Amino acid sequence: MGVTFALLAMVFFASNIIITRYAVVRLPVEAGFFVVLATNILFPAFLFPFELAARASPWSWDWKGAGMFALGGVIGTFLGRRMLFDAVRLLGPSRASVFHSTAPAFALVGAWLLADERLGAYEIGLMAIVWLGLWFTQPRAGTAAPGSRLTPAAVRKGMLAGLLTVAGFGVGNVLRGLAMRGWDEAILGTVVSSLAALACQVLATRDWGKIARLLRGADRRAVWLYIGCGITTALGSIFVALAMTHIEIALAVLVVHTTPLVIFPVSVFILKNREELTPRTLVGAFLVLSGIALLTLR
Repeated sequence: MGVTFALLAMVFFASNIIITRYAVVRLPVEAGFFVVLATNILFPAFLFPFELAARASPWSWDWKGAGMFALGGVIGTFLGRRMLFDAVRLLGPSRASVFHSTAPAFALVGAWLLADERLGAYEIGLMAIVWLGLWFTQPRAGTAAPGSRLTPAAVRKGMLAGLLTVAGFGVGNVLRGLAMRGWDEAILGTVVSSLAALACQVLATRDWGKIARLLRGADRRAVWLYIGCGITTALGSIFVALAMTHIEIALAVLVVHTTPLVIFPVSVFILKNREELTPRTLVGAFLVLSGIALLTLR
């Protein structure tokens, strides 16, 4: 069940990366992210009464568990997911999904430090393979036809956004796993973490007039795309939390972040390779997936 829940989470997070590609070109992230966070709160809040009615055990509140979920929301949702939107915009969904798949490296370290899940030489070696694969997936400046590939500035900004994304997702997931150990509330915990992320986004926003103008001028399709991002990320968060109650935190994160298994076939067969999936980037993706697969076999 742990692997099944983690795979379901992976599919939902991969779907979010694909939807994000179309959302960010219709409505800027600074406005669309509010739609995502609102959906992250309202959708699981809608599900919670049904889950509560179906459960056998009574409901209880746990301040420590709720606090861990809230901290995970700040680090994982506010920092990680917000940066993921920028990574998709700058690098495209294929390379952004490879960045997303390296978050287990941070999760392994976080689980070692916070949850006492030990790292050995085997895991560290495979982490190096994953990072080597990540390096291969980055485009080389000056090797493409004019206008057909990313500029060096976009690569640098995308790399920074990607690193913040994986750090946020990795540590944020460890905090969620720790919260689930003492407070088994995957759906309600998702509401708490999303509320914390929304509070951070409100505090970080300065130009409210611009946000209001963007939302008023947004077409319905753009809003629905961001709602789709909110639903898929909420379901992904719920299922990864459930996975952590059945298997190790680090193992659950590893399975969840194999999103290239979904993203790369979509890029090749549906997006017609417009993401410049060269042999070099495919080798990098293969190394990343090989490292994750071998870590999973651990």
